[in-house]
Amino acid sequence: MRSRLTFIIRYFVILVVIFILQKPLFMLFAWEGQSFSLSDCLKVMYHGAAMDLSTAAYVSIIPWIVALASLFIKLNPRKVLRPYHIITAIALSLIFVADISLYPFWQFKLDASVFLYLDSPGEATASVSTGYLIIRILAIAAYAIIIYALLNRTTPKTFETSPEKPKGRVASIAALLIAGGLLFLALRGGVKESVMNVGRAYFSDNQFLNHSAVNPAFSLFSSIGKSKDFKKQYRFMSKEKAEVYFGSFYNQGRDTSLSIKLLNTRRPNVLIIEMESFGSTYTDPQIPGYSRETVTPNWWRIAEEGILFSNLWCNSYRTDRGTVSIFSGYPAFPKTSLMKQPKVVEKLPRLAEAFLNEGYSTHFLYGGDINFTNTKGYLITNGFRSLIADTDFSQKEQKTNKWGVDDAITFRFLEKQLRNLESPWFYGFLTLSSHEPFDVPEKLLEDKVLNSAAYTDRCLGTLMDSLRNSPVWDNLLVVILPDHNMLYRQSYGPEYFKNRMIWTGGAISAPGTEINTIMNQSDVAATLLAQLGMGIEDFPLSRNILSPSYTAPSAFCCYNNGFIVADTISAITCDLDKMPDTGLGEKEAVGKALLQSLCDKLGALTQ
Repeated sequence: MRSRLTFIIRYFVILVVIFILQKPLFMLFAWEGQSFSLSDCLKVMYHGAAMDLSTAAYVSIIPWIVALASLFIKLNPRKVLRPYHIITAIALSLIFVADISLYPFWQFKLDASVFLYLDSPGEATASVSTGYLIIRILAIAAYAIIIYALLNRTTPKTFETSPEKPKGRVASIAALLIAGGLLFLALRGGVKESVMNVGRAYFSDNQFLNHSAVNPAFSLFSSIGKSKDFKKQYRFMSKEKAEVYFGSFYNQGRDTSLSIKLLNTRRPNVLIIEMESFGSTYTDPQIPGYSRETVTPNWWRIAEEGILFSNLWCNSYRTDRGTVSIFSGYPAFPKTSLMKQPKVVEKLPRLAEAFLNEGYSTHFLYGGDINFTNTKGYLITNGFRSLIADTDFSQKEQKTNKWGVDDAITFRFLEKQLRNLESPWFYGFLTLSSHEPFDVPEKLLEDKVLNSAAYTDRCLGTLMDSLRNSPVWDNLLVVILPDHNMLYRQSYGPEYFKNRMIWTGGAISAPGTEINTIMNQSDVAATLLAQLGMGIEDFPLSRNILSPSYTAPSAFCCYNNGFIVADTISAITCDLDKMPDTGLGEKEAVGKALLQSLCDKLGALTQ
């Protein structure tokens, strides 16, 4: 006999050990010429441990329920759980062997896209020999037997306290409830805002090591529901017709020639400040009693002293979407977050890597939980080699905002760090205080939402003034733009997506300039790289808006099952829930064509 708590602990630990030991086996059999050291192996096991704990917690839920139920009804735990152990052993074994076998071909962790091939197993196995398949089948069987034996053996036939003997039942219930709470914390990945995700295991610029740290079972099951056949979504017209519209929209501005030169140097240090929700709601408030002078005076002062892009259209309505548009030069989708899909992330264009290849050091600062929505995995894959987040600050500082470290603290940290970085460097900074619940330590305005904007605006002004009076300023380009707008007393119409961007710093050659050309956030990458004399061929959906070939300025934006199309004449909003025909004319056809073609391209990325 064994106590229920001891059973759950042993069951959980056995699973964790199994998952941890899988990592060196994966590295050994899937490496395909990749070089790694013992230190790399230990790092893989360490950084993947949290995900292993989470996966083990999920698998332990059913045994925990059986243990709890046995306090009220008489049962044989081993007999009851035997079918579950068989299914679990086969599933874990099949997943692990499939992951090792497919990785050399796919170069990404096992995910739900494998199910797309199950309807044609003959084609899926056509490129491997019979011997190859037999070895894998035997490996699956042997590994399943080992897992089953371990799980079954640790499961007792009876527990110490039976339903007929109430003595000790209360203590057992309390112990199991505590254990259940700990399992819940393990499976969600802790108590922070972000839940466990694949990017949590990423730690290296070597993607093979990152992939080795990811638990394959977690990767597979977490992707179910996210992996879709995008080529079947949003079908409005023939592929040929859609491609015509797509080409006319994205095949302009695809060169690095310049109609206007904005910089006085080709190799400035570059700081991109991605300001949380800092769109027109904050920079041009349409609320009685408030104005741009009262809410964001520093933003406008900086704009007047720098270069104002007054017709920037945000691609989407969430931070994860906006970040991908800015740092990958890629459009957004109505109901799909590209950042949350590791396999897609690895195939997206990488702005930080473009700078890395030019000899820049790359850094990213965010005062919140960098694991949220797979942000860490995305940033590392994008090419950022130094990541600074909430855990790099003191415990006291981490509690200064609901989302993490208050803007005043991160802005000060940024200013000090920039003074000490060796040139050239490329730096991304995402603010957070101007996000709901809009709690900031100072009251500058009566309106709570606008007060948070005024607070961040003051932090921005202080940073710019400090940098302007330092040696950093002379060779500095600062790009300031929102991740998205704040939906406040308005709807997802054109006024929500139309926003602004500022370029400032000692590296600009045309202070006081306003550029009113329509553009998307996704065009920032190509426009910036062209000004630096760097190639844009790796950013096929980003347009250099300052090229003479950018002859039909336009923007395409998406929100939850809807899109916006804008040009120099007008803008339309199309609600896809009102399909098939909303009567919006040519712009509606353009938007549908873009969405259909983009889904085709996204489908190719998931293959």
